[in-house]
Amino acid sequence: MGFKRSNTRMKKIELKLYQGLQGNGITGKAAETIIRHISSFALYGFPESHSASFALLAYASAYIKCHYPAAFYTALLNNQPMGFYHPATLVKDAQRHNQRIKPIDVVQSDWLCSLEEDGSIRLGLMYVAGLREEAGKTLEKERRKRLFSSIDDLRRRIGLRKTEMTTLAEIGALNSFGMKRRQALWQVEKACRPGGPLFARLDSSQEEAESPLRDMNAQERLLADYSGTGVTLGPHPMALQRQKLTRMGVTRASQLPALPDGKRVRVVGGVIARQRPQTARGFLFMSLEDETGISNIVVHPHLFEQNRLLLISEPFLWVEGILQNRTNVTSIRARKFKAVPGIDIDLWSRNFC
Repeated sequence: MGFKRSNTRMKKIELKLYQGLQGNGITGKAAETIIRHISSFALYGFPESHSASFALLAYASAYIKCHYPAAFYTALLNNQPMGFYHPATLVKDAQRHNQRIKPIDVVQSDWLCSLEEDGSIRLGLMYVAGLREEAGKTLEKERRKRLFSSIDDLRRRIGLRKTEMTTLAEIGALNSFGMKRRQALWQVEKACRPGGPLFARLDSSQEEAESPLRDMNAQERLLADYSGTGVTLGPHPMALQRQKLTRMGVTRASQLPALPDGKRVRVVGGVIARQRPQTARGFLFMSLEDETGISNIVVHPHLFEQNRLLLISEPFLWVEGILQNRTNVTSIRARKFKAVPGIDIDLWSRNFC
């Protein structure tokens, strides 16, 4: 429809141009040649310049990612929301490309993500859910004046709310005080308890530091990471399920390029993108991420209609279909779908935009 409208407008311009040429004594083949050349470029010129601009951006981005990966990922993480991929996907892509990323730490992290001398990336306080920017930047300034001696010292000097302190403990951002996450949570409860003038000068580090709470396991740390920051530096959710998935005959995303075209395969992953453009005649395109990479899924219109609720609402999916492995591009023409139970993570996905 857009092309037809453009073509109609171009015909009106051609007529006006022809009348102008005729008024200046240019007629016949000469006028037709001029109009043909101008019309041909007009219909192609915008797509050409548009694609050239994108090609330049793609080339520059690929060059920086290849030669300066730490700066590349740091810049992307500091300028969210932007681009196609969520920070959680960017973090996992960086790790798969051997870029080291260090966790949020109140003793080390600035408000923004930063580059460290060893070439690693330090996640910034900006990723702490519910942490006020004012508080985060005050923390950064206060730390430059004098290091924090304890959790209680941090709370008193910054004026952090209990909810902010709790999130910092849950994501491991207080571990530099010599304790694990649940022990830090225990100390936060002590530091934030109501107290009168009698206890105003009492340093919580002088109190009993032992916590009766057991340490978080890998699954609990994963849930805390996603809930508190939206990303994780630990195992991908699929990595924790890998033994079970292997027994189910599930293929890793990284294995797909080596498999023959036409092979029936099963993949499982978190849905990071759903696209259904108008030009696709009703087809749905999904991207599923596991710990090794991304699988591209193609869903036929009638299968989409039959499984609409499942496909647009489930954060993790099991997909079986036929592998298309052509010209170094792999995708799966889906045949069957299932939800993946037991993963209580509200995974972000870019949907239909």
